[in-house]
Amino acid sequence: MKKAIKILAAVMTLALLAGAVGCGTKNNNGTKDAAKLVMGTNALFPPFEYLEGTAITGVDADLMAAIAKEMGIKLEISDMEFDSLPTALANGQIDAIAAGFTVKPDREETMDFSTPYYTAAQTIIVLKDSTVAVADDLKDKKIGVQSGTTGQFAAEGLTATENIKGFGSGMLAVEALKNGQVDAVIIDNNPAKAYGEQNPDTIKLIEGQFPDEQYAIAVKKGNTVLLKKINDALAKLKSDGTFDAIISKYVK
Repeated sequence: MKKAIKILAAVMTLALLAGAVGCGTKNNNGTKDAAKLVMGTNALFPPFEYLEGTAITGVDADLMAAIAKEMGIKLEISDMEFDSLPTALANGQIDAIAAGFTVKPDREETMDFSTPYYTAAQTIIVLKDSTVAVADDLKDKKIGVQSGTTGQFAAEGLTATENIKGFGSGMLAVEALKNGQVDAVIIDNNPAKAYGEQNPDTIKLIEGQFPDEQYAIAVKKGNTVLLKKINDALAKLKSDGTFDAIISKYVK
């Protein structure tokens, strides 16, 4: 009998230990690893994230590095397809999304957002000789978008689904425009300006056709510890001038 009790006690102890390991998915920083903050992004969205050689740079990269520094941990950046970011966040592959990521009601159902840090809007890109002048002119046109972005959602409000062509990046969408595969591209205004500067003789921008939107950092739904640390760090970076310095470095 005593032997049976000892065996039962041992089994219960192992079960409790296993449960403790299974529940210990976050530490007191709100991240999976106490030593780092893993940021998910798509490095094809200048000036917020883009590649310089093999290094990911831009507003979000610098901002998250500064936030991680305030938290006393290192930043690790995971570059992936934009529309895979929400799944990666939900699965715990990344701790946060910083990717020119717009606050939207449907996204708020599955993730929590930091204090917004940037106001943007969608811009239409067309060829120089296009007759498109306003958003309503796109009703029967083929529109290129970066898949999963607010540009896609804006296009869905203008034309039939079959007229919308998704691409892995804004750059690919603009190349499709130049090649005659689509009649227009809808993308956030800062990347649109960057593409306009790169193609001054080929494309033009139509601005002011869509309402403003807010960029924020997303964390897994319910991760209040990490969200508070990010918001506290953002507030400090705004108050000490670091945030303004980062914005002025990339946004002209």
